[in-house]
Amino acid sequence: MYDYYRAADRQAAMAEPDRARAVSTSPAFDAVDAKGIDPGVILGQLVALIRDVPYDLDLIRTITLYPPPEGGPNSLEEWEALPEDSPYKEGPCIEELPADIRDSLASVPDARLADLAERWGQIEEFFGRPDEGYLTTLIVELRDLAQRAQAEDQMIYCWTCV
Repeated sequence: MYDYYRAADRQAAMAEPDRARAVSTSPAFDAVDAKGIDPGVILGQLVALIRDVPYDLDLIRTITLYPPPEGGPNSLEEWEALPEDSPYKEGPCIEELPADIRDSLASVPDARLADLAERWGQIEEFFGRPDEGYLTTLIVELRDLAQRAQAEDQMIYCWTCV
């Protein structure tokens, strides 16, 4: 699961880290449920299409906020010694997306939506051709979230749970 959301600051973004962000029963966050759209690869490919540049794995360099990197394992031995329910093993994970990614998402004009959805739907990471209507809706939701974040001078975060 990947939920993209905006927050006033990093502290607010990390509130209740075990709780999903795109939950209609408790809308604490302005969020988009992006299901299997990870920030580094699949969202990164959308951003590359928006910018009309070749995709590169380093295009989106997120900052991991939770679990805190400074408390994480530094070796295989430390990893293996972690309890099975450790957030370092099981999640969730909260990452901050860079401002330029927010701004790229916010910049998508309506006139490009159909083309972006069609081209994005062709990437191999989707494991089959997803519905273009769904992708168009998702792009609109991400764009609108990014625009609201821009307007409030906020960042976009990704909450991940495997």
